[in-house]
Amino acid sequence: MQKNRAILMIGNFLSQKRSTRSMCEDLAERLQETGLTVITTSNRTTRVVRLLDMLWSVWWRQHSYELAQIDVFSGRAFLWTQAVCWLLRQIHKPFILTLHGGNLPSFAQTRGNDVRRLLNSAQIVTTPSRYLLEEMSPYRADLKLIPNALDLSNYAYIRRDHPAPRLIWLRAFLNLYNPTLAPKAIAKLVKDFHDLQLIMIGPDKGRDSALQDVRDIAKELRVFDHIQFPGGIAKSDVPLWLNKGDIFINTTNVDNTPVSIIEAMACGLPIVSTNVGGIPYLLKDEQDALLVPPDDAEAMANAIRRILTEPELAKYLSDNGRQKAEQFDWSVVLPKWQDIFRNII
Repeated sequence: MQKNRAILMIGNFLSQKRSTRSMCEDLAERLQETGLTVITTSNRTTRVVRLLDMLWSVWWRQHSYELAQIDVFSGRAFLWTQAVCWLLRQIHKPFILTLHGGNLPSFAQTRGNDVRRLLNSAQIVTTPSRYLLEEMSPYRADLKLIPNALDLSNYAYIRRDHPAPRLIWLRAFLNLYNPTLAPKAIAKLVKDFHDLQLIMIGPDKGRDSALQDVRDIAKELRVFDHIQFPGGIAKSDVPLWLNKGDIFINTTNVDNTPVSIIEAMACGLPIVSTNVGGIPYLLKDEQDALLVPPDDAEAMANAIRRILTEPELAKYLSDNGRQKAEQFDWSVVLPKWQDIFRNII
């Protein structure tokens, strides 16, 4: 791609003000390293101000870019995308849509015509997961799969031959991720594994009482002393924190293709996850993870117990997980984005 070509990327560029870093920020950085000029919006934390900033960037910078790329989520954020795409059409700018979020298929069932109309107004629609590819194909048939990526060189691989009872949970504290399942599961294990420790990493989003509920249930079940709550962490610190544990647990009720699971596999942690949303499209039960029904503390505890007591299983899951994570390295994913932008520009 020529260096004078530019794209406008529209999403949540909030890492300088929050501990979390979005995939669009990583993609923008990688594309800039190839010589492509990238304009980004928005880094505003207030939702309404962020929408206004996005619209202003589309209009005011219209002579500075040739193509826009927009992240698409469900709920109120979908309405923002509609507004942004309407303005792009008015100024005759082509755009790419990238679908995100495990709730998007459910949202599409209630707003089918709007979703279909939006998706078909884009030059290309991409999605990071096979789950969304299949679930959203009724609204546009030619979706393109481009997975979320990570830099594998940042993730030290440690094969878990003999895992210790050190568990890692990594997510924002929100009820849809069902974090209370974690203390419920370990409460069924501490009698047999007295030194069991669970580190629950993630920010308190403040949208619901998820973090306080976890604390209350942990105290009620007398496992509070077995849990650490370090809060939100910088993206660069994720590999370090993951390697403080030997088993990664994912408790969510709704999911797509969580990067945290890919990061855990890259570090060699065996995975125990609920079998919901996009998870079975990402993980294969008994192959590179153990999958359990949602909100089933007994099943999750039994899966964790298996990893702790079956060394060959732990090693098998660890090796296979790392091999799968290698499919998500930037060296594999970035050329796919470059091809798309090159073809449109």
